[in-house]
Amino acid sequence: MAKCLILQRPDFLGFIHSLIFLFAIDNINKNPDILPNITLGYHLYDSCLDVKLAVNGVLHILCGSEKMIPNYSCRSHGQLAGVIGDHYSSTTIPAAQILGLYGYPQISYGATDHSLSDRRIYPHVFRTVQSHHVHNMVMTKLLKYFGWTWVGILVSDDDAGENELQILTKYMREHGICAAYTIKLTEHNSLGKDDRILNLLNNPHVSIIVMCGTYSFHGVALLLKYLYLFLDRTLILPPSWAFSDIITRLQLPQVNGSLAVDFSLYLFRELEDFVKNYRKLPNIYSNINYQKDLDLISGSGDKDSFLPFKISETSTTFVRPSLRNYLSSGVSPRVYDAVEILTNALHEMFLYIKDKYPENPITGLIQHRRKLQRYIQRMKSSLDPMRPSYYFTEQGEAVLPYKIIQWIFGEEATHIHRAEVGNFTPWAISGQKLYINLQSITWRHPKVPVSRCSDPCLPGSRKKAAKSIYTCCYDCAPCSEGEISNITDSENCMKCPSDEWPNEKRDRCLPKVIDFISYQNDTMASVFSCVSIIGCLVTGSIFGIFISYRDSPIVKANNRNLSYLLLVSILLSFLSVFLFLGRPSDVTCRLRETSFGVFFSVAVSSLLAKTVMVCVAFKSTKPGSSWRKWLNVKLPYTIVLSCSSIQVVICVIWLSISPPFQDLDTQSYPGKIIIQCNTGSDIWFYSVLGYLGFLAAVSFVLAFMVRTLPDTFNEAKYITFSMLLFCSVWIAMIPAYLSTTGKSMVAVEIFAVMASSAGLLGWVFFPKCFIILFKPEMNRKTDLLGKRKE
Repeated sequence: MAKCLILQRPDFLGFIHSLIFLFAIDNINKNPDILPNITLGYHLYDSCLDVKLAVNGVLHILCGSEKMIPNYSCRSHGQLAGVIGDHYSSTTIPAAQILGLYGYPQISYGATDHSLSDRRIYPHVFRTVQSHHVHNMVMTKLLKYFGWTWVGILVSDDDAGENELQILTKYMREHGICAAYTIKLTEHNSLGKDDRILNLLNNPHVSIIVMCGTYSFHGVALLLKYLYLFLDRTLILPPSWAFSDIITRLQLPQVNGSLAVDFSLYLFRELEDFVKNYRKLPNIYSNINYQKDLDLISGSGDKDSFLPFKISETSTTFVRPSLRNYLSSGVSPRVYDAVEILTNALHEMFLYIKDKYPENPITGLIQHRRKLQRYIQRMKSSLDPMRPSYYFTEQGEAVLPYKIIQWIFGEEATHIHRAEVGNFTPWAISGQKLYINLQSITWRHPKVPVSRCSDPCLPGSRKKAAKSIYTCCYDCAPCSEGEISNITDSENCMKCPSDEWPNEKRDRCLPKVIDFISYQNDTMASVFSCVSIIGCLVTGSIFGIFISYRDSPIVKANNRNLSYLLLVSILLSFLSVFLFLGRPSDVTCRLRETSFGVFFSVAVSSLLAKTVMVCVAFKSTKPGSSWRKWLNVKLPYTIVLSCSSIQVVICVIWLSISPPFQDLDTQSYPGKIIIQCNTGSDIWFYSVLGYLGFLAAVSFVLAFMVRTLPDTFNEAKYITFSMLLFCSVWIAMIPAYLSTTGKSMVAVEIFAVMASSAGLLGWVFFPKCFIILFKPEMNRKTDLLGKRKE
């Protein structure tokens, strides 16, 4: 069996990758539990990032020829089990297209092109990394986490750069992040003089710059050229930049404090010794001398032989790279993963088919090579508990956690500290995939960098479109009345619930103030209560006087029973005021709206009966008058009962069809909930008032007509004034009632009830009480008769 590793470049890092590959092969061949009695072989070819060389290498392994011949067909010599693909997608894709024709699986340790995830085209391709969609998404979430919505982008000038730029900007748009500018890393931009590039980089609102695409020497040159501009900016680096050996070799002050998305790191301690003794390995780079590089990372050697270009001693500082960094960073550990996955899949397949081919199981493996991809797909986790677990998705990608690292340079230019400040776990639940340890981050300045086109809209305001083509550039507008925003940069304001209202800052909703005439903290309730109690006491006192002097002529002359009934109705009217005070409920609403209608109907009916009796009594004094037959006890009670019954019927119908109820008015006054009584049916409410007004009008007209009759105890004139006051109060009350709401409307009703009750009490009973108490000589029957004769 053989394996093929197509390296991506003939440099020191490619050399390290090949040594990791050999280390993995050596470990597996020494392990008796994996593929027993089988020794793994290999072919190593360097693609030099050239598609033709990569294809030539694949054909050489498959057909034994290094030449590319048109229409050339070949058959594998039967010793190839699988291929470990190279680092870059540009050479992995053509190799995968050829290998797919023969059903050979390929495991790439660094190709991130998203097209390789299409299982219809590349069913045999697996990767120990994920496509660049993932790390671009992680970088976008990192920008979103810190609120960096206005960033610059430096992109490599190649197909990978164009592709990743589209993916990155797509994710940025989805998260509300805008690119202030995009600069391609070309030779002209990095080395030539261009005022446009200078103006873009000099944007004071952009403090975050995202590197996109593959690693480029032109990017390093741009960092060196505009050193003073990048010192105040923070770089966000993708994996291709995170494991760059140039970043490791040079202590660029521009990179200090930058954040990067990198793969999970781990290291085999035995690997360091294996790499240092590479000269002892047979048939591998025997003609290439990397001893100087190894000496350099081991503590000696000349840096100039190590760097791909010359640097100025004043522009940056050279730092000796660490072999451990090379072996543990970037895709280097993924090389070992690729070999281990392929070997473990071969082992599982070998155990399954060895019974079918007991004499030569190798032949069985080769003949069933197309089934190998099924075993690779099943590989779920690493056999080494010290290394991170992996599993393959349906697209053939090994899902592994990402690390968020930060470059922190020591005080002396001798080492670079790669601090792990967070991680991204793809399989975690939504909202918990990205974790950032803020305490472990060291910024260049005391505060977190700010990279925004506009100042943030604080809670209590919302974003408002500005005169710009970028959605990240906006103005702030305060939330409208009744709305809040409780987060920074809110797109819209939220309306508070009907029972809540915004506070002064409009960043949270508070319970609305409940408004009604309260006994506890409302002076109006105290005033009305005192007036009502005084009215009740006065009415009760008059009632007591009338009972005490019930046999006196003045009490008897005006139908004392009707007077008692009138006093009771007035007393109940004063007491009904308490139904209007306090928090309304359905019961009190129904009682308050109907009680004053019934009580005043009784009172006005009593006055009407008194007036009728005065008129009948005067008419009956004439000889032979037919009015005498009406002088009986039942007439006044009949009038009171019939007139009051009509009002009672109206109220009963009202309560049966659409009764009053407690209503919460949340719209009339901002910040208040007015608890009030809804009349239910306005028609029946005004029917009650209309009938009451009709009784008052009839009583007023009749009393006015008989006010001049010659009778000492004729109270018609007092009834006239009381009805005049009663009608005036209720006529004035109606427009005032309709034009107010809440407590004011209730106060108008209470005032109308108390004023009309006091008017009836004052005009009808005060003159009589004055005579009884202070003019007893006028309360004698002989005086009454004498005056009548005169």
